[in-house]
Amino acid sequence: MYYTYYKSPLGDIALTANEQGLTALTFISSKKTEDYKALLISKNYQNNPEKFTQVCQQLTEYFSGERKEFDLPLAATGTPFQQKVWQALCAIKQGETKTYAWLAKKINNEKAVRAVGSANGANPIALIVPCHRVIGSNGKLTGYAGGLALKAKLLMHEGALFKP
Repeated sequence: MYYTYYKSPLGDIALTANEQGLTALTFISSKKTEDYKALLISKNYQNNPEKFTQVCQQLTEYFSGERKEFDLPLAATGTPFQQKVWQALCAIKQGETKTYAWLAKKINNEKAVRAVGSANGANPIALIVPCHRVIGSNGKLTGYAGGLALKAKLLMHEGALFKP
């Protein structure tokens, strides 16, 4: 298991990967970078920036407005239900937003709106698996692990419409 950090215009991003692909992308505050690093080291992760060249290049292109979709090997671990939700998230194009109800319908389980919300919140590969593009049915922002301010900044960067 490997890790590195990426300095984005919206703050530090911790990246982790295994031999199969990216396992996590997490926005972290600069105050918590050292704590996060200590946690990864305690779990035997190795700092290896070379493993993340492609990820960092695509993130740079995204933040500069050149990239609309990511094309990376992903290796997130989760339940089969979570995997299904995360795969459906990838169908939401940049500049679009969808609701939890839409996401439940997309996975053919319209009654699972709450479970879809939980799976969305458990997405370990933020931004690349675009959980930030899911909003409430009233058009307002709902929870985001990085905070609603970060979610709003990401959606504004992508040109998406939402209610503040």
